[in-house]
Amino acid sequence: MTWEVLSMIGTIAFAVSGAIVAMEEEYDIFGVYILGIVTAFGGGAFRNLLIGVPVSAIWEQGLFFQIALLSITAVFLFPKNLLKHWQKWGNLFDAIGLAAFAIQGAMYAANMNHPLSAVIVAAVLTGSGGGIIRDLLAGRKPIVLRSEIYGVWAILAGVIIGLKIATNPWELYTLFILVTSLRVLSYTFDWKLPTRGLGTH
Repeated sequence: MTWEVLSMIGTIAFAVSGAIVAMEEEYDIFGVYILGIVTAFGGGAFRNLLIGVPVSAIWEQGLFFQIALLSITAVFLFPKNLLKHWQKWGNLFDAIGLAAFAIQGAMYAANMNHPLSAVIVAAVLTGSGGGIIRDLLAGRKPIVLRSEIYGVWAILAGVIIGLKIATNPWELYTLFILVTSLRVLSYTFDWKLPTRGLGTH
C-alpha cells in the first residue's frame, strides 16, 4: 500500500511541477501536457533501464497516467493569479515529488534484492530523473546538477532503505516527511554543496 500511495503523491507532484514550468516558459497546451507527463514518468523510465525492468512496464500504470493528466488539466485551468504563487509552492511540489519517488525507486530496487549501490542509484534516478528531463526540455540548468542540495536527499533515502533502517509503512512515511523537510530547508536557507569553477584568468 505504501508503494501505491508514494507513487500517487510523486506522480501528482511532478506532473504539476512539469506543467507549471511549461506554462512559465509559455509553451502551448500540447507542450504543457508533454512536459507534465515526462516529468512524472521520466524518473521511473531511467530507473527501469538501470535495474533491468522493461521500460514498457511504465505503460501498465494506467491509473497513474489518468492521475497525471487530471493534475495537469487542473493546473492548466487554474486562475493565473493563483499560479503566480508558483515560486512559493513550486519548490514544495518538487520536494514532495523528489521524496516520494526517491523512496519508491529505492524500494523497487531493494525488493529485487539489488545491492546497496544499486538501491541508492535507483533512488537518485527515480527521484530526480523526471526533474532533469523537465529542466532540460525547458532550457534550464537541472536543479540536481547545481550547487543547491537536491540529489543528496535522494541518496539519503536510498541508504536508509538499502540498509533496511526503514521497512514498515510507518517508517517509510516518516522518511518521506524527513526527506521532504530537508529539501524544503535546503532551498529555504540556501544550503549548498561546494563548487569549483574553472577561472578564466
